[in-house]
Amino acid sequence: MSMSLSRRTVLAAGGLLASGVVRSTTRATASASAEAPTASPTDGWTRTTFTYGMHKPWNLDLSDRYANSAGIHRMWVYDTDEPLSQGSSTDPRTEMRWRQEYTSGRHMWDADVYLPPGTNGATFVQILRVSHPAGTPATDFMLNAYSANGGTVRAFDRTVLKTGAYDTWFNVKLAHDASAGSVKVYFDDALVLTAEDRGPATRHFKNGVYHHGTGRAEARFRNLTYWTR
Repeated sequence: MSMSLSRRTVLAAGGLLASGVVRSTTRATASASAEAPTASPTDGWTRTTFTYGMHKPWNLDLSDRYANSAGIHRMWVYDTDEPLSQGSSTDPRTEMRWRQEYTSGRHMWDADVYLPPGTNGATFVQILRVSHPAGTPATDFMLNAYSANGGTVRAFDRTVLKTGAYDTWFNVKLAHDASAGSVKVYFDDALVLTAEDRGPATRHFKNGVYHHGTGRAEARFRNLTYWTR
């Protein structure tokens, strides 16, 4: 389903421009020590194959805004870049659009994230409601990066979840229970937020930089993993 959205919104839509695949079929096991067993957010979940397409400014080659070296996906965009489609009013982006769509069940996006200094006002991961009832939002959840306090991560543009986020790798997990309507956010395997989704819809994950701010925005990702339960 296509959507027409205004620039400087925090909503995303669009088609696929390139493709990739990550495959795995192993099952997570509980982590434990003899002294103090510690549960992992992925205990009981199963690693699941995922595929993706790439979004980028319509008038540029993918290599102008994306690089993949040694398993690190690097995506960047400028506030002056063109949108995904010619004539669109949406904000510029360079993103991986996961092709696995779902309406129910439990689904988890998992990756190490690196945000360079200067990234301000960009969404770096979101749960997009690609098909949803009229009058309901187009996203269930998103994490945005801002320049305050050495790099601040917020849920949407509101709740502060992390400061000092620039120039460091940190792990992010978004666990969406679409049947129960809840989203849990973990940073470095610690639960930092539980939120409600926006109601029934068909969803998928996206990660990269969807830029609603100023200047240059960049995000890097490694160890991308899809979990289901």
